[in-house]
Amino acid sequence: MTYSLAYSPCPNDTFIFAALTNGLLAAAPHVEVVLDDVEALNGAAREGRYELTKVSYGAIPYLLDKYRILRAGGALGRGCGPLVVAAGARDLASFGADAVFAIPGRLTTAFLLLRLALGREPKVKVLRFDEIVAAVAAGAVDAGLIIHESRFTYAQAGLASVIDLGDWWETATGNPIPLGAILVRRDIGEAEARAIDAWIRESLAFARTREPEIIDYVRAHAFEMDDAVMRAHIALYVNDYSDDVGTSGIAAVNDLFERAAAHGLIPATAAPAFV
Repeated sequence: MTYSLAYSPCPNDTFIFAALTNGLLAAAPHVEVVLDDVEALNGAAREGRYELTKVSYGAIPYLLDKYRILRAGGALGRGCGPLVVAAGARDLASFGADAVFAIPGRLTTAFLLLRLALGREPKVKVLRFDEIVAAVAAGAVDAGLIIHESRFTYAQAGLASVIDLGDWWETATGNPIPLGAILVRRDIGEAEARAIDAWIRESLAFARTREPEIIDYVRAHAFEMDDAVMRAHIALYVNDYSDDVGTSGIAAVNDLFERAAAHGLIPATAAPAFV
């Protein structure tokens, strides 16, 4: 059996999937891997392009006709939310209706959280996530919504944090922040989907116990990131929820969907469907 599998080149994803991708798990299925930016993966999932794919939770309400959510391999946790950054210290309420925010994609969880925190639709400029810090530093936009490793490097560009949307979410809800998930296409049956979930969990266990065998794969896709940032990224985004989203994770996802629907940001009928 061969599956199409798409995920981002970010260290948390490559760490989790390295063993499966590189054939290091005995008897595991073969995967044909595509690496792409998460917003590109969100768009591809709307077409049902890949059997297995990483997406943002902000995109999932538009994908439920084609996919279900696997319990393993996702990005969910505490202290790991997106940040809004700007050239000087200020608060989110100081940005007026004409302020332009650089965002990593309209379907990202980060943008959904920004709209919830703002209570309105901001003006935006969509950029690839690794271009946002430079755009803010150059004055091309008023603020930037940053994800992934940018949270470790924005201060080096002279920028200041306006709000940590993960902290905002955790304070408002008490829940961990659901960022991204691995989806399985609905043409894959229940037993098969559960087996895939188990293979992802085994791939993560391999990475944790035999890291020297997979770390070069992670390093090769880390956007010229130095090892300290790469390892900080993995430590932050790969956690117990990566093994299994669990009841608290599912409750957080339900809460996110309910709040977003109440504000008219996603379809009111959207309800997460886990394998």
